[in-house]
Amino acid sequence: MIKKNDVDWSQSRVIFVSPNFTNYQRKAIEFRDLPIELWEVKLYSNNTILFNQIQSPEKSESITTISQKSEVVKQVSKEVRTYDEEYHFQYASDKTKSIYNELKNSIFSIGNDISFKSMKMYIAFVRKSNFIYIVLRKSNLTIFINMKKGSLVDPKKIARDVSNIGHWGHGDYEIKLTDSTDLGYIMTLIKQSYDKN
Repeated sequence: MIKKNDVDWSQSRVIFVSPNFTNYQRKAIEFRDLPIELWEVKLYSNNTILFNQIQSPEKSESITTISQKSEVVKQVSKEVRTYDEEYHFQYASDKTKSIYNELKNSIFSIGNDISFKSMKMYIAFVRKSNFIYIVLRKSNLTIFINMKKGSLVDPKKIARDVSNIGHWGHGDYEIKLTDSTDLGYIMTLIKQSYDKN
């Protein structure tokens, strides 16, 4: 049985689903610290259903800048946190941030159907599902590749089997990246997960 204290409510989200949203409704997701998602759902004549998440702008302002006196906003901000890249950067060195940005650009160059989401413990890169998870640390990037044990083709054997070890995210492979020397090779491993997921 799950007890109230066993659940992390800090990343709760409000999700709205509709065939379409007005411009006014779309503006609701333009604040980086407001945990709201908008999903458009369309049913086509051949019974195909399309789910499309409306993306918020990359650069968005904080809701607290326009409603500093609102007690409701203050209370919600205390209870619910949104996590962005800046949150993760506080744990990383300048070198690690630089490697992360280089890796991120390489990941986005794989295809135009990739998005990412920043969670409390990691940053996930998503195609149809999460295909890699990155944890920024002071001395390295820890990358978890969402592939089952035995399915990753890794001739250099740089990915560690973590199938029996607790870790963040999904997948059975972990890579510690301390510099960008092996980035090209690591991208071939990430691409396998992108193709699979």
